[in-house]
Amino acid sequence: MCSHRVFKAVFSINSGWTMKIKDYALEQRPRERLKEKGVYALSEGELLAVLLQSGSKNESVIELGNRLLAVFGLEKLKNLSLQELTKVKGIGIAKASKILAAFELSKRVNSGRVCERIITCASDIACHYIEKMKGLEKEHLISVFLDSKNKIIKDEVISIGTLNSSLIHPREVFKEAIKNSANAIIMVHNHPSGDCSPSDEDRRVTAVLKDAGKIVGIEVLDHIVVGREEWRSCLG
Repeated sequence: MCSHRVFKAVFSINSGWTMKIKDYALEQRPRERLKEKGVYALSEGELLAVLLQSGSKNESVIELGNRLLAVFGLEKLKNLSLQELTKVKGIGIAKASKILAAFELSKRVNSGRVCERIITCASDIACHYIEKMKGLEKEHLISVFLDSKNKIIKDEVISIGTLNSSLIHPREVFKEAIKNSANAIIMVHNHPSGDCSPSDEDRRVTAVLKDAGKIVGIEVLDHIVVGREEWRSCLG
């Protein structure tokens, strides 16, 4: 580090002045390190710094990235909502959006693309949604719409909260299915506890939806409960 940068570093310690990314030596800047050494050479804090691009008045982007990791860790950070992120000092809507987008892209890559996939068995669906839903803190009921060749048309979140047959109206489940000319649907919901054993209520919901499907001509092929690593069918 040149004497000018040494002076700035010492001055920052003694006066509370914060170094900006431009005050770091070139070889210490995350983007330059990525260019020279490759992305795998960067620490998790440096990767966050590249993503966030800028720090704040009182904190460099590297310090901000390291603070996020120190407070939350990657595992908790990836599950924070937009509202939770924007409550963190130095994180506004723009930075929070970048963090959410980066983790969502990672989830989608890890779980594989679901739309247009042809479903041959329940595990084709389950493996995707285990990855997609395992970090959720509330129960989500998702309806997956299939065409006549069992190719996925799209999926839709139907409800958020504890599954209850008195609250889940078939109208909400089949409205989008009819709109998208679905031939069949597969229901998926998560258990935040990680235990994927279907409850009695899960089975009641399944029975109600299967009966409604017969009336509207859209078959409910399965209702899958996913945990953190495993899944079970409500029809088994």
